[in-house]
Amino acid sequence: MKTYNFGIVGLGVMGRNLLLNMADHGFAVAGLDMDQEKAGSLQNEAQKDHQIFATVDPESFVKSLESPRAIMLLVPAGSAVDGAIGTLLPLLDEGDIIIDGGNTYFSDTDRRYQELSSKGIHFFGMGISGGESGARRGPSMMPGGDKVAYERLRPIFEAIAAKVDDAPCVEFLGNGSAGNYVKMVHNGIEYGIMQLIAETYDIMKNVYHLEHEVIQESFEQWNREELNSFLIEITGAILKRKEENTFLVDLISDWAKSKGTGKWTS
Repeated sequence: MKTYNFGIVGLGVMGRNLLLNMADHGFAVAGLDMDQEKAGSLQNEAQKDHQIFATVDPESFVKSLESPRAIMLLVPAGSAVDGAIGTLLPLLDEGDIIIDGGNTYFSDTDRRYQELSSKGIHFFGMGISGGESGARRGPSMMPGGDKVAYERLRPIFEAIAAKVDDAPCVEFLGNGSAGNYVKMVHNGIEYGIMQLIAETYDIMKNVYHLEHEVIQESFEQWNREELNSFLIEITGAILKRKEENTFLVDLISDWAKSKGTGKWTS
């Protein structure tokens, strides 16, 4: 029976794309999702790439992994993480590794670290930044917790990470919940910048009554100067886009959903 180097629980956008990223870099990866459609879709990929396996059965998933096992959870923060751990724990052995790759509140990571350590299971939390495209082509990763476990998996994470000046965008950040804490602060800063961009646009349009083209060109100019950043860059690109001769920004509803994780830094 073929065994797999790494397992991922949760085959949504992030889980599926991270799994495919790992397979692209030569790692054999198994996926678990209780949603038959998600698991089945990935299993279709497995027919083309024998480095991939997907199932809805936790026992088959765990048995497919080489020992000591390494499993990353990519499920919503909160009770879903505890539920996934509870499902896996009876099937695992001492020395196996669980990684929480979601946006988890840092104190929850500390609690899980203590609980799993007492059972002989290595655990660490790892913030992942870059969204869908980053997961597929190279994310930035922020691990923290059990360093012994991280060092065992470091070759995988360095292989799949984004690269800047040929250096991988992944670094062990410290014990306990350090990784999730850094990701929490990262998210808070990002949301703050997005709010600042939105308010800047609002003032330019509704207070100074500037023409749309002037606003768009201003963002492009700022991106060529000291404000150069990904968020300023894509704002300029978004403001340029039209749908049927109407600027896209004028067609977008003035509200947004939130998962609530941005409030953790407020």
